[in-house]
Parts: sequence; structure tokens; C-alpha cells
Amino acid sequence: MSYEIEIFSEGRKWLAGVDEVGRGALAGPVVAAAAVLTLPLVAYECRGVKDSKILSRIQREHFDEILRSSLPCWSIGEASVEEIERLNIRVATLLAMKRAISSLPVVPDFVLVDGRDLIPDIGTEQRAIPSGDKSIFSIAAASILAKVYRDRLMVSLDEKYRGYSFSKNKGYGTQDHRKGLIEKGLSPIHRIQFCKTFLSSTRERSLFPEDNAWTGTSTIS
Repeated sequence: MSYEIEIFSEGRKWLAGVDEVGRGALAGPVVAAAAVLTLPLVAYECRGVKDSKILSRIQREHFDEILRSSLPCWSIGEASVEEIERLNIRVATLLAMKRAISSLPVVPDFVLVDGRDLIPDIGTEQRAIPSGDKSIFSIAAASILAKVYRDRLMVSLDEKYRGYSFSKNKGYGTQDHRKGLIEKGLSPIHRIQFCKTFLSSTRERSLFPEDNAWTGTSTIS
């Protein structure tokens, strides 16, 4: 936590790390988490926390449980599929991050953001750190909280929208997801433009006009 220690040495009391998950998915919301630290820093049991992408599911869930009970506070923010379609994924991601910060029970004195973009209109000093989830504890902690939350959400949505293997692919582009799109069309939680880009052939893309609605049945005659 050397980065956080340096910031606390400047007199700050509350520091939040922020990260997102689901930016490149074909379906589901983009989710951000804010993980707050204060002095004294989180104890030994959090050693081993790192970027959620390089942890196994079991490791992520283990640390998720520890972080939820060990951090002074944390929060989750989402941007919906409709907002992603209307605003674009970059703006929607920053909106999810802003919501995560706004949902905290404390106002952080400093925010560390994974990536190159600062969060608009949060009224707090912040710093954007590319690949911060690989080197900054608070950002890595946020990445775990966001990933476990969104994965569980996609598993629950798999029960509602069957045929896309959301419980396995979490909304990302895989062969089983492609098969589901071709056979069933779009569900209400699919990102239309993302899906059109993902499907490679003209015939595949023609299955998804802008006004295509969920039917639960094959769109191929």
C-alpha cells in the first residue's frame, strides 16, 4: 500500500480506489466499485489482494468476503444497458464510477481511479492511474468487489434469460454466447451495437435491427 501511505502522509483521512468491470461485455450493465481506506490500514488478512482478472473465482470470492468486512466502507455503482447504448461505454463507465463514489457513506478526500479518465463532477481530488488494478491495493480491492458483484448478477440473469450461457460467460463474447444470439435474438439486457460488432457475417448482423425485441424464440426461419 505504498501509494496509499504516501497520500495519507499528506494529511488525508479517507481514500477511495475505484475500478469497473463489464466494459467489454455484450450484455448486462457496467459495474464500478469504490473501496475506501483510512488509517490504520486494512490488516494482514488482505495480503494477496490483486487485480481481479488474475485471481481465480474462488480467490475472488474469498477476498470479496474479507474486503466487505474489513474495509471501513465500500459501494457499488452501475450504468444500465440503456445508458451504455445512449451515452457510449466510456461515458457510462464514468457514470457508474461516479455513482459508486456518491453511494459511499463518507466523502473521500482523495480518489484513485483505474484507467486514463478522471470521474466528472465528484468534487474530490483524484488521480487516474492506467493499469492501477495491477499495482494499487485500493483499486485492486475495488476490482474484486465489482467483479464478484457483477458475476453474481449475470448468474441471476441467466435464470431469467436462458440460452446465452450468462452464468458461464458473464455476458462476454464467447462461442456459446454467439450461438444463443443467433438462435434467440437479443434479450433486453444485450448491448445492440456491441452485438452487431461481435457477429461477423452480414447474415448474423441482419438478425438484429435496432427495434428487435426479446421473443425467447429463434429469429432464424
